[in-house]
Amino acid sequence: MMHQREFIETFNNQLKFNFFLLTKLPMAWLAGLRIESFDESSASISLRYKWLIQNPFKSIYFACLAMAGEMSTGLLVMMHIYKSQPAISMLVIEMKSVFVKKAVGKIVFTCADAFSIEEKINLAKSTGLSQEIPTTSIGRNEAGEEVCRVEILWSVKVKSA
Repeated sequence: MMHQREFIETFNNQLKFNFFLLTKLPMAWLAGLRIESFDESSASISLRYKWLIQNPFKSIYFACLAMAGEMSTGLLVMMHIYKSQPAISMLVIEMKSVFVKKAVGKIVFTCADAFSIEEKINLAKSTGLSQEIPTTSIGRNEAGEEVCRVEILWSVKVKSA
C-alpha cells in the first residue's frame, strides 16, 4: 500500500506526469492527456478537443480517445505493479472501443477497476502464472453523456530472472 500511495502522489503531480508522458509516451503528451483524478480505486484521464487531435468531422480522432481510455486503465495496473516483489510485467493484449457520440469539448475517461486489477496481480504473484485482466473505461463529455467506452484486456505476469 505504501508503494501505491507513492505512485499516486507522483502521478498526481502534473509536472511529473507530463515528464513521464514526454519521455515514455510522447504522443499522449502531444495529445494533451491530463489526470483529472487518481486514487486507490479509480483513475480519470481527460482529453480536450483541439486542432492537433481533430478528425475531418470536427471531433476528437478515435485513436486519441482510445489512448485516453487505455491510460486510465493502465495507470491502475501500473500502480499495483510499482516496486512489486516479485517484479510484474504488463502488456495490452486486446482492445475494443465503442463510440457512442461525437467527441467535442472535454472528454473524461474513468476506470474504476482497481480492486479486480489488484486481485489478478496478487494471483499472478502467488501462482507465477500470467493473468488476463479485463478493464473498462468510460469516456463522458462535459454534460456527463457517454461518448466512448474502451475495454482493454491486460496481461500481467511475473518477470523471469
